[in-house]
Amino acid sequence: MKESVFYNLVYYWIAFGLIVFPFVLRIIAPYGRHTNRSWGPLISNRLGWIIMESPALLVFSGFFLFGTAHHNVVTWIFFGLYAFHYVNRTFIFPLRLRTKGKQMPLSIVIMALGFNFVNGSINGYYLGWLADYPISWLSDPRFIGGIILFISGMTINWQADNTLIHLRNPGETGYVIPRGGLFNYISCPNHFGEIIEWSGFALMTWSSPALAFAVWTLVNLMPRALQHHKWYRDHFADYPAKRKAVFPFIL
Repeated sequence: MKESVFYNLVYYWIAFGLIVFPFVLRIIAPYGRHTNRSWGPLISNRLGWIIMESPALLVFSGFFLFGTAHHNVVTWIFFGLYAFHYVNRTFIFPLRLRTKGKQMPLSIVIMALGFNFVNGSINGYYLGWLADYPISWLSDPRFIGGIILFISGMTINWQADNTLIHLRNPGETGYVIPRGGLFNYISCPNHFGEIIEWSGFALMTWSSPALAFAVWTLVNLMPRALQHHKWYRDHFADYPAKRKAVFPFIL
């Protein structure tokens, strides 16, 4: 593929994300606490997670490992951070969920498959076939700032996930108000952390494919956080009034 064609496709993908964002704000995807049968057949929630997240790891790894670009310590760091996130998200996180018997629409799984295939492809292709970073990039302020954001966001995301997983005892299915840490300020620190994480990845790689990932992370997760926030407020009369949805003290 010509380099110019690749970058044009990435820019179109970013533009598409910005175009659909207002529509995504109005759509409540029916999985998790919003699950219903209006979007077609349901499958196991745990199996759905593993299937839909797999392309983000497998396609990305394939493009990177079989690419012709020179892989030095810089690109291996990028590969390692990305893969580390998705090994957890694809295999470890779903198996930790205490959601026995819960289901999600197959249509959601298929749509997520498509997104993760595109995202994994453009980032894997860029790092595997086009990227050319000097070793001096490791001391560049963009790399340093980006990796700080990435690790901070991942830590926030994992801590929030851990809190949510342990809200219920084994066998329990009801919902309770999460508290502690960033949950004292926002309803969805897990989503906030992931937005920060991939914004950091975009900064440290200083690349349009990673920027596309960051844009689409915001497009997907900010509406979801707003919907969760509304759900909490609708279902719990004592829900903290000052708690925001996704960005502390802002939104």
